[in-house]
Amino acid sequence: MIQPHGGTLVNRIATGARKAELEAKAKEITNITLEDRYGADIEMIAVGAFSPLTGFMGKADSESAIEDMKLTNGLAWGIPILLPVAEYDSLSVGQEIALNDKEGRLLAVMTIEEKFELDLANLSQKCFGTTEDKHPGVAAILRGGNKFIAGPLEMVNRPVRHDAIDDKYFIDPADTRAEFEKRGWNTIVAFQTRNPIHRAHEYLIKCAQEIVDGALIHPIVGETKSDDIPAPVRMKCYEALIAGYFNPKNTKLSVLPTAMRYAGPREAINHTLIRKNYGCTHMIIGRDHAGVGSYYGTYDAQVIMDKVGPEMGMQILKFENTFFCKETNGMASSKTAPENATQVSLSGTKVREMLSNGERPPAEFSRAEVADILIEWATSKK
Repeated sequence: MIQPHGGTLVNRIATGARKAELEAKAKEITNITLEDRYGADIEMIAVGAFSPLTGFMGKADSESAIEDMKLTNGLAWGIPILLPVAEYDSLSVGQEIALNDKEGRLLAVMTIEEKFELDLANLSQKCFGTTEDKHPGVAAILRGGNKFIAGPLEMVNRPVRHDAIDDKYFIDPADTRAEFEKRGWNTIVAFQTRNPIHRAHEYLIKCAQEIVDGALIHPIVGETKSDDIPAPVRMKCYEALIAGYFNPKNTKLSVLPTAMRYAGPREAINHTLIRKNYGCTHMIIGRDHAGVGSYYGTYDAQVIMDKVGPEMGMQILKFENTFFCKETNGMASSKTAPENATQVSLSGTKVREMLSNGERPPAEFSRAEVADILIEWATSKK
């Protein structure tokens, strides 16, 4: 099986007597309240999804990631994992602090090894391609401020699952690896998504499945944009699609409890190393991966992953824009369709309009089972 990023799968989860010890300690030390997105990062660090990180990143690694897309040890990294704090001036290097969620529930105990500041304009421009605060990733960076702390942590409690998603889908990297081994999968392709899977997505996942042992459909269920479809609704869509149109012996559905950064090419790097830690060997990079608005070129992520993918030992599967082709009566792309092919394609705006009116998009665009779930959600909002 593929080695984790950096060679060792990190485990920073406190259990048993150690958990009890940290819970007691947290009552005596400074407590810091975090936004949900940073609580999600704690879990990603602790379970090894961000291996080789053992805590939030320091200045040298952060600047190296920003400027060179690498950690100081040479490992690929696209966007730094940072912890901004309003209490910066009152904290000291060497101090232990408790990190809590917004309800005051203990998530982790952290030792501060470093305090530092970063140029947020430079970070935003290099990682997100813009300094505009209408970009959701930039907005989150600016909201946090430019004063950060770094150091190792131990997770005491996982973040509370605010969305109604079955716990069975929250599978840690150590457990996905064990599942792949149990199934006899040596080659595994990962599919990243924050949207329901329509026919084009289904097509490219299945194309990828033809050359590997299995596929991990791995949607992000952490913080997304307010106009993105809620994670529980999307999960119903994934379940229906897999049940009706995929071979379950060669398909695994799990979730990724992190926030979207909408950083396009830079996020493609992080998405790929994360899936490497989960045990995947191949990564699908389609059009406008992790994009938002018009900040990135359609295939910018593929260009960057041509270089970075092989460096991290991952096989990158690149796909062109795919669509239902009327001439061939099937899914196709510009590589496979006849010239001047008649495409069945819809804008996101048109799809949302149809769903809110209780109309199914054409069968060539979306499976009926998925459309019906989305119609129920869209019409319930009226």
